[in-house]
Amino acid sequence: MNAKDDITTPRHLAWRWLVNVRDRGADLDAAMPKGLSRLESRDRAFVRLMVLTALRRHGQIDALLATFLKSPISDSAKGLTALLHLGIAQLSFLDVAPHAAVSTAVDIAKTLRPGKFSGLVNAVLRRCVREGAALIAEQDAAVLNTPDWLMDSWVSVYGAETAHQIAAAHQIEAPLDITIRRDPAKWADRLGGSVVGPASVRLVKSGAVEGLEGYRDGAWWVQDVAATLPVRLLGDVSDQRVLDMCAAPGGKTAQLITQGADVTALDQSQPRMKRLVENMQRLGMRPETHIVDALAFSSDERFDAVLLDAPCSATGTIRRHPDIPMKRTPDDGQSMSHHQAMLLRHAATLVKPGGTIIFATCSLQPEEGPGVVGRVLSEISTLQRAPLSSGEFGLNADWITPDGDLRTLPSHMAANGGMDGFFAARLTKVGA
Repeated sequence: MNAKDDITTPRHLAWRWLVNVRDRGADLDAAMPKGLSRLESRDRAFVRLMVLTALRRHGQIDALLATFLKSPISDSAKGLTALLHLGIAQLSFLDVAPHAAVSTAVDIAKTLRPGKFSGLVNAVLRRCVREGAALIAEQDAAVLNTPDWLMDSWVSVYGAETAHQIAAAHQIEAPLDITIRRDPAKWADRLGGSVVGPASVRLVKSGAVEGLEGYRDGAWWVQDVAATLPVRLLGDVSDQRVLDMCAAPGGKTAQLITQGADVTALDQSQPRMKRLVENMQRLGMRPETHIVDALAFSSDERFDAVLLDAPCSATGTIRRHPDIPMKRTPDDGQSMSHHQAMLLRHAATLVKPGGTIIFATCSLQPEEGPGVVGRVLSEISTLQRAPLSSGEFGLNADWITPDGDLRTLPSHMAANGGMDGFFAARLTKVGA
């Protein structure tokens, strides 16, 4: 990619961002181009929308390109595929003027390899203007935008109908959920949102988060409603010592402190822990923090409860991170489950007899949820599952598995914007 790096128009920045994610394998947020911060807030939002749409609809766009192109694009044509994806995303899925999308794409193409790609880009995008809508009407978006191995894994666990509903939920941009410290009904009214949980407010159109009322005052923090559930499973934690083993960016730590717990928060990443500390400072909270690998952490006194929201494949958060399907492989879940099991075994050494462990992941893959819990319970006789029941903590009946674990899906609450996919099991320690 050698397009002029000093050009900071929204479409140029969106293209660079998409190249970094698609072609270079960078994480979505880490790949954000520096020039984005210099744009007006409306333009920044437009850039993000273009990139997220191109990622969310990548399978449908690939199918269109297979129709529009005589032969596949060579791997040596760096940046060309991303450019075509960005153009088609605008023309087919966003309400933008065709001339603006096509002309800018052609300008970028001229900088890639002068005289070679501009004609191709112009022809493909103009054909998309003429034929794209009819072709898209015949597509199954949920199937096309989901890798076969991922869809097959969901079908095997949840059934074909639910798997399709999960994939369909990923095509819809997730609303913004915030967790309120006090009086969610008041903040729902102030911010024009709706209460969706005991302390959550859902905002459909929010603008820049930092500019919303209450942000700088620490009245709330951003957190999907599903992500609030693991802490709720602990029940009353007032005056209890609670260990948050993988704490950053700090949403669950803030929940615990709000509910009166004395929290020790761990994270092995210095940048992530810095973000947690900054979030806690904004909220006026001061947990004990340690930058440490959770497996190496020890304590002279065992904890009343341990929250382990373990690192995972994050396939339950595709609504918010549409780059995940193209980054994951069929082996990721199994490899991550080994580390998760190690963390859960260590958690068992850190909680006192009679204490509670909540094991959670934001993955839809069974090997990263019930598979880990079943394996560890078979190994450690002093750990027992404490099954959840319908109605406990206000949980919906269809969120509870036959084993008594929590399982939310992106298709849950579909009429109200959905929710992230989470698994959580409540375990208790017996004996010494």
